[in-house]
Amino acid sequence: MMRRAVLPLMLFIVAGSACAQQSVPAPALEPRPTAQTGAVPLDVVVTDKAGHPIPGLQESDFTLLDNGHPTQIKSFEAIAAPATATPSTTPTQAMLVIDEVNTSFIAVSVERTQLHNFLTQNQGHLPLPVSIAMVTDTGVQLLNQPSTDGNALDAQLRQEQSTLRSIPRSAGFYGGTDRLQISLQSLNRIVGSLATLEGRKLLVWISQGWWTFNNPNVMVTEPERRTFFSAVVSFSDALQRGQITLYAVNPEGTEDAGNFSNFEWQNFLKPVLSAKKADPGDLALQVLATHSGGLVLFGSNDIASELVKCVADGTAWYRLTFDPEQAEAPETWHSLEVKLDKPGLKVRTSNGYYAER
Repeated sequence: MMRRAVLPLMLFIVAGSACAQQSVPAPALEPRPTAQTGAVPLDVVVTDKAGHPIPGLQESDFTLLDNGHPTQIKSFEAIAAPATATPSTTPTQAMLVIDEVNTSFIAVSVERTQLHNFLTQNQGHLPLPVSIAMVTDTGVQLLNQPSTDGNALDAQLRQEQSTLRSIPRSAGFYGGTDRLQISLQSLNRIVGSLATLEGRKLLVWISQGWWTFNNPNVMVTEPERRTFFSAVVSFSDALQRGQITLYAVNPEGTEDAGNFSNFEWQNFLKPVLSAKKADPGDLALQVLATHSGGLVLFGSNDIASELVKCVADGTAWYRLTFDPEQAEAPETWHSLEVKLDKPGLKVRTSNGYYAER
């Protein structure tokens, strides 16, 4: 059985010779619901080589593997957004998150222009209901309820003013720990809120991402590793159970394309099998997005086109359900793989879950 635990995020990082011992304050997180039972949903996107979603496949085209072994698909549904989508007729919605904590003020300004381009294309008719949230030093601000009226969303966004952050990215280790706390706390609250809604949710986080603390001068103690592991398990379960796919879109553009932060998260892509192996980097935005079946996009100045790619995932997709296996020990990682009996097509979905006894 999979569980949804309260996400503790008691993130303690001990710096080595660079600084004295420093604890990252634990954010006040909202409690999560208790464990759910029954079949687990698995949202699957199938695309061609160009990345366009492919509709019209049948259950017989899919094979679900749990730890490499075929497992029964309990239910199957092919879902396509109607030509004229509304919040009441579309089982998918998207939330765009403007991250002002981890993004430069200049990049946020450029990002707003790109958001204008995205929202007003096609005369402002969006393919899915979209909401917009802002993450600042003071928390999460939801700007609107889901709407397919891009022109109205654009007008509302233009009324909001970007704020200069009180934690600049140049603030070093201490600023990095503060931003990590704010980011994970905000992600936790947004995921918890979206998980209460029906249907599939595409959570598009527009941000360079937060620090991974992948540095030889930064050490993590065993108790701290257990806390990171608990957070990884909680986020994995919350995204899976809540039918939330996470996307990471870097708005810094071509000037930031070669930044090491765009690649170092790949060092943490292997699933965390135990608390002894857990690190802060396992909670990187890009890592969580990849594990959820989402996209990691960077190196482009055309953020509007990147957002189109993310939202397109909600126009045609497949919902499978399966019974998770029980494990001999709690929080045992199970890999998931969906194979398709159609050559030339690509499959994206959640890559696994943590089974319970």
